[in-house]
Amino acid sequence: MAQPPTPGTARLRPLPNFIFASRWLQLPLYLGLILAQCVYVFHFWVELVHLIQAVFGDSHALDILVKGIGYKGNFGGGEPKLNETIIMLVVLGLIDVVMISNLLIMVIVGGYETFVSRMDLEGHPDSPEWLSHVNASVLKVKLAMAIIGISSIHLLKTFINAEDYADKVLLWQTVIHVTFLLSALAIAYTDRLLTLAQKAEH
Repeated sequence: MAQPPTPGTARLRPLPNFIFASRWLQLPLYLGLILAQCVYVFHFWVELVHLIQAVFGDSHALDILVKGIGYKGNFGGGEPKLNETIIMLVVLGLIDVVMISNLLIMVIVGGYETFVSRMDLEGHPDSPEWLSHVNASVLKVKLAMAIIGISSIHLLKTFINAEDYADKVLLWQTVIHVTFLLSALAIAYTDRLLTLAQKAEH
């Protein structure tokens, strides 16, 4: 009488083993995102240094900031001067970098844990709370919420500097932001329906 296959038997079959091992092809992608994270860290510190230099009167650093944020305020024909609007736009740009960096962390850590290999972080004091119950659906909802946050920062930057943008640009940025919001609500609602359906089955 044939013995029933044990759970480990499938690992010995070459084709399933090869297909399952193909998940490691995603590893270079996550390593690339880590490098992108390094670029964002460098960019953040460059912008922060320029802001600090501008505060202490460095006109060259201020020119770089003004050009970087696309500010076209009226300086009375003279040299650009650091004002509250410029500081606010630069700080919002720094917050934008941080939020995109947070998004990268969620994709790198959550994606690796979900699609590549377990990280065995149980009991680690720095393990993020959301990682304990992360799956593809949870990751999609969290990414959608992060994208809404990033879009909100961009929209706020546009409204603060609204005089430099055409009405059409303001309208379309608002429409796109609302579209992101509705998409996130739809994803969250769909995930809730799936969760309720799974609970009903059990």
